Amino acid sequence: MSAEPGTVRPGGRTARVRAAVLEAAGDVLAEQGFDGLDLADVARRADVGKTTVYRRWGSVTGLVADLLADMAEQSLPREETGSALGDLRANAALVRRTLADPRQGALFRAVIAAATCDARTAQALRRFYEVRVAEWAPCVEQGVARGEFPVGTDAEAVVRAVSAPLYYQLLTTGEIPDAPDAERAARAAHAAAVAGVYVT
Repeated sequence: MSAEPGTVRPGGRTARVRAAVLEAAGDVLAEQGFDGLDLADVARRADVGKTTVYRRWGSVTGLVADLLADMAEQSLPREETGSALGDLRANAALVRRTLADPRQGALFRAVIAAATCDARTAQALRRFYEVRVAEWAPCVEQGVARGEFPVGTDAEAVVRAVSAPLYYQLLTTGEIPDAPDAERAARAAHAAAVAGVYVT
C-alpha cells in the first residue's frame, strides 16, 4: 500500500525539494491565505517541477498537512525552568512569539480558517497541536511530582489553557498578544491548576 501524499519523510535531494516546496507554501499562506494556495504557483516559487508537486502532495490539503507536520517537527523544544509557573511562562512566551511573527502568525490564521471548512486540514492542525501539547505536558507532570499541582492534574489541559486565550485574542480581535498577555495567560492557567480546576 502506498503512502498518502505528503507523508513520506524523504532524504537527500528529495528532502531539499520538500523543504523548498513547504517554504513556498508557507509564504503563500502567510501572504494570501488558504484560498490563494495553488500547487502550480507553489511549484514555481520553489523552482520545482509542477509534476513533482502534484505527484508528491496531490492536493492543496495534502500540502498543508505536510507543512503542519514539518512545523511540529521543527518547533523549539520546551524549556525547563525548575518551577511550574516558570515553565508555563516559557510556554506562553513561545506561543506569543510565534503569533507575533509576521509570517508565522499570518500562516496560523490562514490554516485555522481553512480548518473550519476542510476536514483534512482540521485533522492536520489537531495533530500539530497534539505534538506541541505533548512536548510541554511533562512540565506540568514535573510540577505535580514537586507538589506544585494536585495529584491527578490533567497536564495537557493545563498546557492548552496557557495558549487558548492568546489564540482567542488573535482570532477574535486581530490584536497580536504582547508580553503582558502571555504573562497573564500563564498565571491564570497556573492559578487554576493549583486550585485543582484541572484534576480529572
